[in-house]
Amino acid sequence: MRTFRHCAALLLFISSLRGFADELPNADKVLAHAEAQAGEQQKAVLLVFGASWCKYCHLFEKFLASPEIQPILAKHFIIIHLGVYEELGKHPELNHPGSGKLVKRFGDADVGGLPFIVLLDAKGQMIVNSNRPSEKTSGGENIGYPSAPEEIDWFMVMIRKAVPALSEADAGTIERWLRKAAA
Repeated sequence: MRTFRHCAALLLFISSLRGFADELPNADKVLAHAEAQAGEQQKAVLLVFGASWCKYCHLFEKFLASPEIQPILAKHFIIIHLGVYEELGKHPELNHPGSGKLVKRFGDADVGGLPFIVLLDAKGQMIVNSNRPSEKTSGGENIGYPSAPEEIDWFMVMIRKAVPALSEADAGTIERWLRKAAA
């Protein structure tokens, strides 16, 4: 009986800590940590703003995790993901605190589509974002998950701006993967 009470007390204690453990870290702190890693490893930062309800975010995650793409991107980028606009899916607790302010700072005016991708240097300065230049809007149009030919073209421009030393072989692998997935 005594063991049962100890187990029950332990479970109650652990469940009371659950709220603290489930809190997502502040977006600025996540970014600062990534910038520090990027500086140490001489890489850029690939920042992905996404939401759990966003099907295109899930497609982009699949792209990032694919066996052909992951090693190429890991060579050149510290990749971080921040939850944003989760209130639209009725789960605001999945937003990283401060992510709404941060996504606007990098150019997403008002839910311009997800994922919203930002490539930064190791000091946190934006190199380029996923807003493709457009005649329709002055800030450009977010490509989100690059699946249309012009979106893939812009994504490749983004990657090459952030990593000028990217080999033609690696660039070709990225582009072929996206074009094949879009077909």
